[in-house]
Amino acid sequence: MENTENWLITGATSGFGRLVARRALDRGAHVIAVGRRGDLLAGLAGRVTPITLDITAPEAEPTLRAAVEAAGGLDVLVNNAGYGVFGAVEQISGAEARALFDTNVLANLAVLRAALPALRASRGRIVQLSSMNGQIAWASSGLYPASKAAVELFSEALAAELAPAGVHVTLVEPGLFATGFAGSVHAVAPDETYAPTVGKFLADFSQLPPSAFGDPARVADAIVAVTEMPDPPLRLAVGDDAVAGIRASLHARLAELDRALA
Repeated sequence: MENTENWLITGATSGFGRLVARRALDRGAHVIAVGRRGDLLAGLAGRVTPITLDITAPEAEPTLRAAVEAAGGLDVLVNNAGYGVFGAVEQISGAEARALFDTNVLANLAVLRAALPALRASRGRIVQLSSMNGQIAWASSGLYPASKAAVELFSEALAAELAPAGVHVTLVEPGLFATGFAGSVHAVAPDETYAPTVGKFLADFSQLPPSAFGDPARVADAIVAVTEMPDPPLRLAVGDDAVAGIRASLHARLAELDRALA
């Protein structure tokens, strides 16, 4: 029997989005695959509707809404598109910060607005691609985790708002995986003020061996798995580094709360 599910996947040209799109297509689902590079979308085989689109553009929301309507509805949204900016908080320009939040936060919301009427009708699933950096920040990472923390908190509210409609929301929080994300990151080189902190982290990160980056198929499999769970978690950390880092951060916050109340 033909799979009648409709999926909408942003950032489908590479990384997790590409892997999830292939898995959904292999299952026979129809995929609305969204990305900036039409040549890469053309490489997807199966029941695919490729949409070459910058999701920060004003026409993104009506374009996606029209695509969902043309597909006859929507069952799964994988809100995956995003990128990273790293550097000292003080030294990342206002324009760079706005561009980051336009993509990682405001465009994410635009995709949701386009998809939610159909997802409510189907009692569908939403997967929001976050990061372990949605809960953890360190020197050099400040604005990227801030954008992911915004997604974390509005998604937590969204999950509560959609619960009566039977729509499930899951935040997937990967650690370090070999997706090409690190190569696409924009790093702002620090001056001497931040060389001991930001500079050291960026230098150390650039020297990480390939073994430090996990197989991205693990994340893609986790994304597909949560879309099938009858009661999926709100948050799912993927990768030993993500699990350990988030756990340590939560313990540290609790200890800090206890100290402040003592």
